[in-house]
Amino acid sequence: MRYPETGDTVFVHFIARLDDGTVIEESETDRPVEAVLGAGTINPSFDEALREMEEGESKTITLPPEKAYGRYNKRLVFRLKRKKLDLKGNPHEGDLVRVSLPGGKNALVTIRAIDETKVTIDANHPHAGETIHYTLTLDRIVFAEELEELKT
Repeated sequence: MRYPETGDTVFVHFIARLDDGTVIEESETDRPVEAVLGAGTINPSFDEALREMEEGESKTITLPPEKAYGRYNKRLVFRLKRKKLDLKGNPHEGDLVRVSLPGGKNALVTIRAIDETKVTIDANHPHAGETIHYTLTLDRIVFAEELEELKT
């Protein structure tokens, strides 16, 4: 059996868990995630782990915060005037909302506190500062040379 290399396409199932075992994300049962190794479209730690796996093999890798969603940054927590945010509906603490930033960009933020005039928002990823455990299952490999043969 061969291991995948740069340029090979892999189809992967994954489950992401927190330290307490809570599942925070997973691939659809009937739809593995497709990625080309070395293309920079998946986390470098996944790319590295998949290069050492065979079809059908599963492996659990643990990513510390700096390799997963980053360290928690207190400077990304802001208290702003509610009317500046142009919030839709009636948001509550803990809600993820999209806000407009200066320059026309949008950001997904978590509401940490809200009152009549002010809102405290947290622009960190919801899992920033957490260690994430990923179980990867390599479903299938399409080797680059197989794709080239199909093209000719």
